[in-house]
Amino acid sequence: MVWLPVFTPLIGGVVILALRRRQTAAKMASVAVMAATVAAAATVSGVQATGTWTWGGGLDLAVAVTGFGRVMVILVPVIATAVIGFAAANSEDDRAIIKLLVVLTWFVAAMELLVIAADFLTLLIGWELVGAASWVLIGHEWRDPERPRSAREAFVTTRFGDLGLYVAAGAVFASTGSLRYADLPDASPGWLAIVAAGLVLAAAAKSAQVPFSPWLFSAMAGPTPVSALLHSATMVAAGAYILIRLQPTLSMVSWFAPVVVGIGLVTALAGGMVALAQQDLKKALAGSTSAQYGLMLVAVGAGFTAAAAGHLTAHALFKSLLFLAAGVALHARGTLDLSRLRLGSALPRVAVLFGIGALALGAVPPLGAAFTKEAVLAGAFHSGIWVGLGTAAAGLLSTLYAGRLHLLAYGPGPTEELHSRPRRGEVAALGLLAALTLLLGILWLPGGDAALERMAGGAIVSPTRVETVLSWTLVALGLAVVGVAWRRGRLVTLGLPPRTREFIAGWWGIPTGARVLIVEPVSRLGQWLSIADRKVLARLADAVAGFGQLMSRVLTQAVDRSIDAVVWRVGTGTIRGAAISRLADDRGVDASVESLASGIGMAGTQSRRTQTGMSYHYYTMMMIGLVAAIAVAALWR
Repeated sequence: MVWLPVFTPLIGGVVILALRRRQTAAKMASVAVMAATVAAAATVSGVQATGTWTWGGGLDLAVAVTGFGRVMVILVPVIATAVIGFAAANSEDDRAIIKLLVVLTWFVAAMELLVIAADFLTLLIGWELVGAASWVLIGHEWRDPERPRSAREAFVTTRFGDLGLYVAAGAVFASTGSLRYADLPDASPGWLAIVAAGLVLAAAAKSAQVPFSPWLFSAMAGPTPVSALLHSATMVAAGAYILIRLQPTLSMVSWFAPVVVGIGLVTALAGGMVALAQQDLKKALAGSTSAQYGLMLVAVGAGFTAAAAGHLTAHALFKSLLFLAAGVALHARGTLDLSRLRLGSALPRVAVLFGIGALALGAVPPLGAAFTKEAVLAGAFHSGIWVGLGTAAAGLLSTLYAGRLHLLAYGPGPTEELHSRPRRGEVAALGLLAALTLLLGILWLPGGDAALERMAGGAIVSPTRVETVLSWTLVALGLAVVGVAWRRGRLVTLGLPPRTREFIAGWWGIPTGARVLIVEPVSRLGQWLSIADRKVLARLADAVAGFGQLMSRVLTQAVDRSIDAVVWRVGTGTIRGAAISRLADDRGVDASVESLASGIGMAGTQSRRTQTGMSYHYYTMMMIGLVAAIAVAALWR
């Protein structure tokens, strides 16, 4: 049963592909497959199933639904159900949408494998499949040359971090002779430090932490459903999830906690500023994704994985909602420029649903995201006063950019004719995610913190009264600042000089720095190597080939002049010997044989003359023979 969450969407993708000629049936099947995956995940989550699949050569694929994995295994297909339902409803090119639905379904299967993995080999397979599927999804509209280029940039960036996972797996195996998570505590301190370093690198790249954050902008080239799924509960969540899962063991490495806290806090602050300065709706949401995962890493580093797990769950719900609503805005206005949207008057229902997601992003109580963010803040203050203050500042930024995005994207505005209006299926998908976002508010009820600990299988610390007051005060302050900026007409530019705002919105020059320090030098090195290949190596190869041809001609001539000459002479001598032999045969052997035959014939003729038939002739010959015999006998003596 433990494999059901993987094989249900895997087989379901094949079914959708088989129904591609019956497009309505294929779209309905895609939603049904996700619903079946949710049911399968809920089933295995309730029994905490485990399993092993023998790989061969002493290696096994081990899976287990334990800890926070019990939530993630359900959360992934729940989000995917809404996203795939949105994609099925919002379809203009039906042939392309079927392909998209199939890949999205298989993408869910890969993520489910990653979630239930209980050893590093299974994790690596799921990790790589998720990366490959994301490349296909981002480059879905491949006829636009910019899309494949963006897909390659995102893929290469995350692949660089993936090297850390390979190092971690190798270190675990070298130290323990096993790849199972359960054997990780048996690793020696040195090897465990290598494992921690590899996992931190892989998680930072996958979860778009500094300095890998800009790849999320490249991922925006994919269709809206792809962005919604990538940024919520799947690919970007993978890094934070694996750190939550293995934090109890990794925390034994002395530097693990401060490094993870530092990466998360820097990203939360830098990403928050990016989201606040961006003028493109999807890119602003991408910046907020990096910032929110930064907060999760702060909680992981502080040791409160339940807070990180709870915030990951809340973020998955409201961020998928916000991205799908961004897709509605794109189709309605034909642009994502925040200065040209303001769809609240034209699309009031969508504006309300987007507002629920924005309030959750801004951590406004009593939404569940506010509860989880307070838990993260409490954990940060428990780690240190400066970490707590930095996390509080990141929380203020989240309220600022959440309020800004809501007013600019779905605030009151003109009601002129739209390019298109959302279909019922699209609104239904938004409504499902908004309802789940509101439902998570039950965490505020008594016992919510204990429920979160049981759900995540980790620890949480309740905020003090001072921390709660600080959190709520910052939320109120952020909303007030946004309101003032809205009234003064400065919400788009924030009153910043264009160059400063563009620098911040462009991820603080990180892409430029990467291009100057890495991309361009590597490109120049490639050009130099290409020139060296053409002008040095190619000419050297041509010279070697020419020398070979020359030696071939020389050897050919030598063969012609020596070996062929010997063969010719041997042949000529053989022919002459044959002629001599024929002459000797004709004049010697044949002549002797003919003479002997002639003599025998003559003797026969002469002996035949003695056969006269007269007896006295025979008596005479007998006497002659007798006399001859006596003479011989006498002479012999």
